[in-house]
Amino acid sequence: MFPLSSMNDLRFAFRQLLKNPGFTFVAVLTLALGIGANTAIFQLLDAIRLRALPVKMPQELALVQMADMTGARGSFNSAYPAVTNPLWERIRDTQQAFSGLLAWSADSFNLATSGEPRFARGLWVSGDFFRVLGIQPVLGRVFTTADDQRGNGLAEAIISFAFWQREFGGDSSVIGRKLTLDGHPVEIIGVTPASFFELEIGRSFDVAVPISSEAILFGADNRLEAGTTWWLTLMGRLKPGWSFERAATHLSTISPGIFESTLPTNYPSANVTNYLGFKLAAVPAGTGVSSLRQTYSRPLWLLLAIAGLVLLIACANLANLLFARASAREREIAVRRALGASRGRLIRQLMSESLLLAAAGATLGWLLARLLSQFLVAFLSTEGNSLFVDLNLDWRVFAFTNGLAGLTCTLFGLMPALRGTRTSPSVALKAGGRGMTASRERFGLRRALVVSQVALSLLLVVSALLFSLSLRNLMTLDAGFQQDGVLIAAVNLSRLNLPLERRQPFKGELLEGLRAIPGVDAVADATQLPLSGNSWDNKVWMEGSHAEESKDSFFSRIGAGYFKTLRTPLQSGRDFDDRDTLTSPKVAIVNETFARQLVTGANPVGKRFWKETTPSERQTLYEIVGVVKDTKYHDLREDFVPIVFLPASQDPSPAQGHLVLLRSKSSAAELMSSVKRRLGEVNPQISVAFEVFKTAIQNGLLRERSGLVDCWMNGSVAVDTINPFIHPSTNPMSHPSTHPFIR
Repeated sequence: MFPLSSMNDLRFAFRQLLKNPGFTFVAVLTLALGIGANTAIFQLLDAIRLRALPVKMPQELALVQMADMTGARGSFNSAYPAVTNPLWERIRDTQQAFSGLLAWSADSFNLATSGEPRFARGLWVSGDFFRVLGIQPVLGRVFTTADDQRGNGLAEAIISFAFWQREFGGDSSVIGRKLTLDGHPVEIIGVTPASFFELEIGRSFDVAVPISSEAILFGADNRLEAGTTWWLTLMGRLKPGWSFERAATHLSTISPGIFESTLPTNYPSANVTNYLGFKLAAVPAGTGVSSLRQTYSRPLWLLLAIAGLVLLIACANLANLLFARASAREREIAVRRALGASRGRLIRQLMSESLLLAAAGATLGWLLARLLSQFLVAFLSTEGNSLFVDLNLDWRVFAFTNGLAGLTCTLFGLMPALRGTRTSPSVALKAGGRGMTASRERFGLRRALVVSQVALSLLLVVSALLFSLSLRNLMTLDAGFQQDGVLIAAVNLSRLNLPLERRQPFKGELLEGLRAIPGVDAVADATQLPLSGNSWDNKVWMEGSHAEESKDSFFSRIGAGYFKTLRTPLQSGRDFDDRDTLTSPKVAIVNETFARQLVTGANPVGKRFWKETTPSERQTLYEIVGVVKDTKYHDLREDFVPIVFLPASQDPSPAQGHLVLLRSKSSAAELMSSVKRRLGEVNPQISVAFEVFKTAIQNGLLRERSGLVDCWMNGSVAVDTINPFIHPSTNPMSHPSTHPFIR
């Protein structure tokens, strides 16, 4: 039981604080701001790094991945360790370490039947996905292995609890109803519980469909047989008695047979040895996967340290206030000591007041932390790319806040209590005696606290100025193109079912129609945008040199007028035009860095270079027809890299959609309306989504705004542009990543 004397101390302390409402209000508010800020940041760290997945026995889950991806070729459609579907099926049928194995991949599905798309966050999942995780539906049922078989008829879908509430108002008759995903009807068979978001921290899902549904939803463009499309992430539940080390050893042992039996026929011969030498591994995955950990963990830790400094400043300020308060109460303390109260008893009494202040500050801080953490998540989100972070409180956040309250109570309360009870009663009660107020030592302590406050505040101000300067330098950096006045339109032609030979001509006719819109100055298409997060690189070498002298260069496939649209100056040679067709010699435009690093001395126009063999193209010779000014490719902080631009008109396998860039002096809203009207006149089945190019670039600076500490300390940091049309790709060396909207 709580000691009676302690209860009396707390009641007396409460009365004392009520007698000084101004002091109490300032003290509680100061602590609430400091504790609330620290708790909010720790809450995000807890959700991103420490919290286990909301599934059954998460500590038994292992991520199955490649031990080393060196030499992997093809299209990489996931930001996480991924395998191809043939590999997944072979691993599933061969492994003995897991009682259950699952696969999944994130995607986006268009819910609209026509016009502007309305995207839902999607998941491709294996039949055992929910069973292995121990997820029980609140309505209907979950998938089984029978639902994930090649050749199944109508696709089925499971929706999340949040999607059920948002789209169907929580209607219990939702089971059996139909959704339209990318123009295909699917039947809803189940609803997952509210606690399950998915296995990626920072993302929630709306709709899950079986992996085998790829064949139904996307026909010949599906990835089920693609041995060079890396898109599925694997996770397994360890069998009883198995450790992660034993599972990793088992996977390594069976790897040679798995990779030998799944070697793709189109795998580049130069990398076949790499493929056959790949090894599988298993690592703990109880906290899920997340790119947020790599992107934001260090900035959040450093931000927590900064918030800790703010709390120290608050504690120093409160300690000074308590010193002043103790000075005003020195006669009261002296009388109580003269009447027999021990110094320890008085210290406990004064610390009771500090404890009440800390408790009140922590309670208010809890409420403030909730608002601050939600603000931080909203700050890091962009339109079309909202982050999902589980901000429900758990024992770690509770323990952190309580520990912080106890620490602050000690920091700001103990020293004034010790000093306030140190003066002897005779000195304090002496008529005319100045007691503590005249103590040189007391003034020295208070001056030291003031100096520490000023020093810490100055450190924070200087840091903020340096961080702001770093951001300003990025905002004013010459990236090699002009972002103002450009609208991005992601055009989807998949519902037209155009044959391969009609896609390029139809796209050309479409672009001509968009160029005719009043107020449009330039129009061009591209497979990817600068600073989009996607990358495509291959080894190249000049004609007459050896492949051993090759150098990595980055690629982008663009349409005629691309440089005019982005206002990137052409330094020499020509732009792409009608001469560049599928049957004409292969041509390319390179940037200044490519010319400087690979073509020494002479004018590069007219020179030719080889591009290495890839899964989609044999070793090819390209002629350089132009040189353009250097532009940024991955991020604003990088040095300029060699870039090769290839004409979209020479793409042997054009996608069923593309990104269109339009430069216009018209407002974005007016231009969007004109583009939608023009595309609707061509065919109402054409879907289009929009984003302002400058907005996309500014969204890419989110990590700079949140991770300025990294910028300042390291001098460099990647800019992760969050584009609503393009998933970030980790493609190391071969082919543009698959577009979630353009397939």
